[in-house]
Amino acid sequence: MATSHDVLPAALAPPPADTDLPVVARRRPGRTAAAVLALLAAGLLLNSAAHNRAFQWDVVGQYLTSTAILHGLVLTLWLTAAVTALGFALGTLLAAARLSGNPVLAALSRGYVWVFRATPVLVQLLFWFNIGALYPTLSLGVPYGPELLSVKTVNLLGPTATAVVGLTLHEAAFAAEVVRAGILSVDQGQLEAAQSLGLRPARVLRRIVLPQAMRSIVPTAGNMLIGTLKGTSIVSVLAVHDLLFSAQLIYNQTYQVIPLLVVATLWYIAVTSVLSAGQYYVERYYARGAGRAAPPPTPLARLRTALGTVRREPAR
Repeated sequence: MATSHDVLPAALAPPPADTDLPVVARRRPGRTAAAVLALLAAGLLLNSAAHNRAFQWDVVGQYLTSTAILHGLVLTLWLTAAVTALGFALGTLLAAARLSGNPVLAALSRGYVWVFRATPVLVQLLFWFNIGALYPTLSLGVPYGPELLSVKTVNLLGPTATAVVGLTLHEAAFAAEVVRAGILSVDQGQLEAAQSLGLRPARVLRRIVLPQAMRSIVPTAGNMLIGTLKGTSIVSVLAVHDLLFSAQLIYNQTYQVIPLLVVATLWYIAVTSVLSAGQYYVERYYARGAGRAAPPPTPLARLRTALGTVRREPAR
């Protein structure tokens, strides 16, 4: 005969092993309400932009692919690529000088970064644009001897060349700090192992340090690239025919300010989106073999994954 100790209450009895317990997600009413409000605000904003006649979307479509706008876009892309490449090349040299054991090179590199980071880029551009007031001519010759070559500064530095020089020198100061931080992020043991193998410093920097430092450099460099793309709009003060200046020339003639600004904005958004997607794949490339997780997927990658999951679901 079973005693009371042998019989457990039904509430305390363990469930059968073959019972499937439903998993109920935790309810988050605050998160749901915030999402609904955010979607409502976005919908109201899009509806206002679509029905506001001041935007003149027909004019936007007319000038979006016009010849003047496309020429300005090409110049903007060229300036971005040239300034980024030259800036990081000079910045890498400055970072190497800053980390070298030579106190003179380290001090000069530190002073360069200090000066160009402390002055606004517009001031630098205006300074280089008026460099002819300081040095009307540049000459090359034998010291205390005959002059071999002489050129007027006004003919040497036009608006576009001034923009390239000014933006490159400004970009190099920030790129030097980015590269220096990436180099410092490399494990010291890697450098000691390379030195034990008798590798030359230049080879160690090129084959061991920089490939590993790129994991830290690429995210910040990608942000700097996008910042440079938008920062090229400042060269419009020098009458350089970039994207913004081309839009300004058109609306100064047609007085359609808002539609032309929308045209420039749409092109900046489009190019920035392409650069952001490229940054993701570059980050994933340099993250190979690293212990940390890969960068988060882009919206396109998320959509592709969701579609693949839907296709693999069995029919019920």
